[in-house]
Amino acid sequence: MAAGELAETDPELAWQHAQAARSQGGRIAVVRETVGLVAYRAGQWAEALSELRAARRMAGGPGLLAVMADAERALGHPERALELARSDEATQLAPDSAAELQIVAAGARADLGQRDAALAALRGAVQAADPDAAVTFRLYYAYAALLEEEGRRSEALEWFVRAADADVEDESDAAERARALADGAVPDAAVPDLSVPDESTPGADDGVQTDE
Repeated sequence: MAAGELAETDPELAWQHAQAARSQGGRIAVVRETVGLVAYRAGQWAEALSELRAARRMAGGPGLLAVMADAERALGHPERALELARSDEATQLAPDSAAELQIVAAGARADLGQRDAALAALRGAVQAADPDAAVTFRLYYAYAALLEEEGRRSEALEWFVRAADADVEDESDAAERARALADGAVPDAAVPDLSVPDESTPGADDGVQTDE
């Protein structure tokens, strides 16, 4: 509980709590999953992968594939992130979790210089997305960010506006980036954020979810 509560405000302290929990409950799948998520938030990418793999072995199911794929990206292994996105387990994900994995996979393609493929994948994802789904604004945002990176500013503006409209909890800076584009300015956050959201921490209501 302490690790989950501190994951957003103090990820390093949360990581210490998670390690203590692992030392006492290392054979419990939910403990290993929590440790993996807290490690991810603390930037302990290799630890996150190890713990989430252990949780999957114990509990079965697709697990938190988007978090694992993003950790692979952070370790400089975009090709491994794409392997996870193409795995049989990925077909078992719930729609929101599948959308998160699509965002990470697009980021991995961009890492590899496959920007046209990344745009095409996100274009298909946003066209197929449920407009009422909690994750949809993140798909719109990721697509808009890549469009802006490619210099397609008018299209980027359209999708940042859509992202801002869909982001009912104001979790992103989509509105600010839309205003910056409309004003002809370059926003501070010019690099696309294709990572999984902070809400992937234990106890969150949105973001990447565990499929049981």
